[in-house]
Amino acid sequence: MAKIISIANQKGGVGKTTTAVNLSASIAVTEKKVLLVDFDPQGNTTSGVGITKNGSGSDIYQVLIKYKRLKEVIKDTDIAFLKTVSSTRDLIGAEVELIDDPARELKLKDVLKEVINDYDYIFIDCPPSLSLLTVNALTAADSVIIPMQCEYYAMEGLSELMNTVGLIKKRLNPALKIEGILLTMFDSRNNLAHQVAQEVKTHFPDKVFRTIIPRNVKLSESPSFGKPVILYDITSKGALSYMDLAKEILMKN
Repeated sequence: MAKIISIANQKGGVGKTTTAVNLSASIAVTEKKVLLVDFDPQGNTTSGVGITKNGSGSDIYQVLIKYKRLKEVIKDTDIAFLKTVSSTRDLIGAEVELIDDPARELKLKDVLKEVINDYDYIFIDCPPSLSLLTVNALTAADSVIIPMQCEYYAMEGLSELMNTVGLIKKRLNPALKIEGILLTMFDSRNNLAHQVAQEVKTHFPDKVFRTIIPRNVKLSESPSFGKPVILYDITSKGALSYMDLAKEILMKN
């Protein structure tokens, strides 16, 4: 049975999609079967693994509104053990269409039941908001990874997300755990980055991953080529750091 991990932070630009793509790829190259679900209407995870966002009607929106089964929209990637479910702007409409559904928070959880025995890991890339889509992802998940940029306002956003996770646990998913807080875009030359990292470790001593993701040119470039960084430049610091993160998660689970 798959472990389902959502990757969430309501702040944009914190490395959430970068983490979804590169962590999924790094675990898949260890020959674990991985499904990556793009649950963000921007569809950056979709293009990040080389899938064209063409509105072909084979995406997660079609599954949520019951036009298609999940297995019908799963696509191959350039990595043998990594499959993906794409997203398009159509997903924005799902929030409106589901608003009167009494089980609206459980839609993704129900959808994933079809494939939960086919994979070792299912990763869900959430939108950068605390919307119904994010609530669905957290309700469906066993745990959540919270990427956090080492910057001034980071702690403020982290507290807000922790409150949301607490509410989800209380009302919808009592088993939800924090898989870990991931420090991203770390610049070792920046004193503030070190201060923020230390503050997070002090406040959440058992929740912060040992692996820290650095600022890295190759990590920034690889999405424009539709490739995870391990296919773009496996020797880069970005690739090595995500492989370290994959090892850390595999050892825990």
